[in-house]
This record gives sequence, structure tokens and C-alpha cells, in this order.
Amino acid sequence: MMESGKDNGTKLTGQRRVGLLYDERMCKHENLHDGYHPETPNRIRSIWNKLQSTGITQRCVILDAKEAEDKNILSVHSKKHVNFIKKISSESDSRRLKTASKFDSIYFNEGSSEAAYLAAGSAIEVVERVASREFNSAFAIVRPPGHHAEREEPMGFCLFNNVAIAATYLLEERPELGIKKILIVDWDIHHGNGTQKMFWNDSRVLFFSVHRHENGGFYPASDDGFYTMVGEGAGAGYNINVPWENGRCGDADYFAVWDHILLPVAKEFNPDMIIVSAGFDAAIGDPLGGCRVSPFGYSVLLKKLMNFAEGRIALILEGGYNLDSIAKSAHACVEVLLEDEPIVGSSEAYPFESTWRVIQAVRQELSCFWPTLANELPQKLISQIAPPPHTLISSSDSETEDDKGRQNSDLAELLQDVIKPLSELKVDAVIRKFRWQLLSSMRLRKPAAFVFGNRIR
Repeated sequence: MMESGKDNGTKLTGQRRVGLLYDERMCKHENLHDGYHPETPNRIRSIWNKLQSTGITQRCVILDAKEAEDKNILSVHSKKHVNFIKKISSESDSRRLKTASKFDSIYFNEGSSEAAYLAAGSAIEVVERVASREFNSAFAIVRPPGHHAEREEPMGFCLFNNVAIAATYLLEERPELGIKKILIVDWDIHHGNGTQKMFWNDSRVLFFSVHRHENGGFYPASDDGFYTMVGEGAGAGYNINVPWENGRCGDADYFAVWDHILLPVAKEFNPDMIIVSAGFDAAIGDPLGGCRVSPFGYSVLLKKLMNFAEGRIALILEGGYNLDSIAKSAHACVEVLLEDEPIVGSSEAYPFESTWRVIQAVRQELSCFWPTLANELPQKLISQIAPPPHTLISSSDSETEDDKGRQNSDLAELLQDVIKPLSELKVDAVIRKFRWQLLSSMRLRKPAAFVFGNRIR
């Protein structure tokens, strides 16, 4: 039984006070018609089991999950959408299946409504605890994820937009907490289209998303994630997209984006709090992401963010579909939240040439809003590049498991041209199972070329 606000017998004196939130009820949301679906309850179980097995839960305060109230969800979603999600679990299975087919990459079952309300309410719970300074930081291990969910409809495995609901709650419902400016950092491999739209005209929220884009060819397959999408009206300049041109981006690419875009702007913006849309599908070995961020990489990205907002950071889980990678990456992040110490490790790799090109384009686009981005980057800096992505076959990472993960990720990329035509169509469970067996025979843990989307585009 989780006990809200109690220290589980552990003295937290001398270290940062960190809240953790997990609730098995969110595992009730499950795709019962597709046993190979990547958005599985085991995603959050794997994280929780990892944190328990390493004893890290004993160093944190375990929080109770809470269901969101309709009024909070209605701050970003329409009444029609809220009523739809509330009632979907009470429908017949056949009706739910038919309804889900009308949406983009969505499934429902008897546990979907409860899980969605718990995920949104838990996001509110952790941001409120951090904003009130009860905790230095917190991590909500929730599902279903949220950043694709738009005002009127669910999409991309997301039912309610958990992060947008939580941020709006602080700004609108709890002004006495003094949170007037929020930085949302979305490092999920997919663009946070829903979150972007919800704060498109709002200067109180600086939305930053780094994602695989490929000129609109990668999910959610639109121009919304392009670097020219900077916001409008009062929100002009407060929407920052860093769109990768290719897969296989790793630690060095993300570090460069942090150092030359996000951190300079964050310093000017000076947020009162940071909320991370913490998807771990850019991690090594992820079957959907095809990138190579290591647990060490995530820890460095988070550590750099802790220099702002007095370290007041709330992580809300988004994607991540390799159970080993998501568990290790989440564990590395919680370690950072707990310990105010330098990160031990190093990265000798360089960013791709395409990464520097994207960084320069973003800086130029946003320089009129953020003067700190106006200066050109030194030629000596941007000339330090890694070999082109398609020439990388293996990794020089010291961990054998990560080597295998990166090799699998590279192999997955090579297979995409063959399997992608299938994955973009509405396929049945037999075809999905065949794809799984094919890829498994090649020592891949999951269908590497799985692409969000159950409608023909």
C-alpha cells in the first residue's frame, strides 16, 4: 500500500526530497486484441520493478495516485472529449473496437477510462507537490501517455494530455504557488503535437520538443514539428521544435541541442518550474524510436535542467517501448533527482552533420525572439561531426548490452524500407505476429519498424 507523504522509514536529511508515483491500476489499460502492441502495461511495471530492485524507492517518498477532476481536464480538452473518455470503458467490447478504429493509433478496453483519469490526476499531483516546495522534484510513472492527445480527440496511444493538464492546473488553479512561467521539455522521440497546440498562444509556457521528424515523414507525420512552428500571438517564440532529419541520434546530438538551443533560451526565460514530458523512446534499442540515447545521456540532460527553477522539476512519463531501456533510463533520471552531485561518465562521440544543420536553422529562426541565439556558432565547433548515420553499424559504448541495443537499432533502420509499407497499413494481428516473429529471429526484442498509425495516409 502506498502511503502519501510518508518517508517509508528512510531519513531524507542531506539529500534532495523526491516523490515517486506509481499505481498498478494504470496497468488495466491494455490492448486485449493485439498481444504485440508496444504500449503495454509492462512499460510502467518494468520501471517500478527496476527502482524497487535497486532500493531507490526507499530513498524517495511514495505518493498515491489520484484521479483528475473533470474541471481540470476541461482546461485543455473539450467537454465532448472528456465525456467520451469517461464513458468508453462502459461500452461493449465490439463497440470499443469499432470506435478505436476511427482514431489514429488508439485502443480501448474496460480499464481505459480509469487509467486515463489516474494518469492525468497523478500528473497534477506531482507538479503540485513540487510547486509547493514539499518536494524538490518528482516522477510520475504513468500511462497511457499524453503528449499526442489534442483538444478534441485521442491519438498516438494518448487519451488525455497529462502534461498540459498539469501545467494549466498550476497556472490557472494554483496562482498562490507562484508558478507564473513553466518550461515544458519534451524529449520523447515523437513530436508533442497536442501539447504544442494547447500552448500555441501562451507566453507563460515555453514548449520545447526535440524529436525525429524526417521532413514530416515520422509520426505524427505532419509539419507541426518543423522548426518554423514557433507559436503565434502572445506565444510567438515560445514554441521551439528541434526536428531530427534522421534516426540514430544519440547522446552527443542531444547534448549539442541542450548546450546551443535549450539552455541559453531557458536562462533568458527563467522558468519558475520545469515539467519534462519524459518519453524514453529515443533510448538505445527502442523499437519505435531508432535512436541511441544512453541512460548516461538522459542523466546529463536532466542534470543540466536542474540548474534552472531551483531544480524544481517534475517528470511525467510519455513513451518508451524497450522494457530494458526504459527501466535503465528512468532509473538514471531518478538517481539524478536524488543526488545533487556531478554526473560521472563521458561521451567521446560527436553530433551528426545533420544535427549541426538543424541546430543552426533553429537558432536562426528563433534569434529574433531570443537574442542569445543570434550569434553564429564557431566553424571549429560545427566541423566536429560523426560519420553519416547510414555508415554506423555498431557502437563504441563500453556496455555490452548497449552495444547490442545499438546494433539492433541500426539493423532495425535497415529493415524499415522492407517493413514500413506493412506498418503504414491497417494490419491484422496475424500480420503483426508474422512481423514480430521475423524480427525476433533476427535477435530484435520487438518489431523495430512499428510505426504509429492505424489509418492509411
